[in-house]
Amino acid sequence: MFGRREPPVDRKTVDTLIGKGMEFQGNLIGQGSLRVEGKIQGEVITNGDLYIGETGIVRADIKAHNVIVAGELNGNIECAKRLEVASTGKVFGDVKTTVLAVEEGAIIKGNVEMKTKSDDTQNGLKVLKSAKDVVEKGDT
Repeated sequence: MFGRREPPVDRKTVDTLIGKGMEFQGNLIGQGSLRVEGKIQGEVITNGDLYIGETGIVRADIKAHNVIVAGELNGNIECAKRLEVASTGKVFGDVKTTVLAVEEGAIIKGNVEMKTKSDDTQNGLKVLKSAKDVVEKGDT
């Protein structure tokens, strides 16, 4: 990702795309990867990866496996694995992640909490195992 390389989200494996000029409002819950070039307002929960492109604007709380921000994110983030913020990325909200990579020029305004896998169990944090569980049981 750094040095203007393509982020580690393969466009061929992206399951859902919110394209430039598209807007979504509400809760987006799923099991695949999501790329946002448009706008989202609400909540995003996925056990896959979330990539917010340079034109993407997300106003939502996020739970995902990996999150890559090249656009703007206003909301709290909980990553099971890794958060990457590109030089064009802006994050306004609290962050919980295991790995954090921030490119020079990126903006993060909020608290950052680095956790280990054992923290997930000790603090009662749950990694999304199945979107079906979230929908059926309200298990977030």
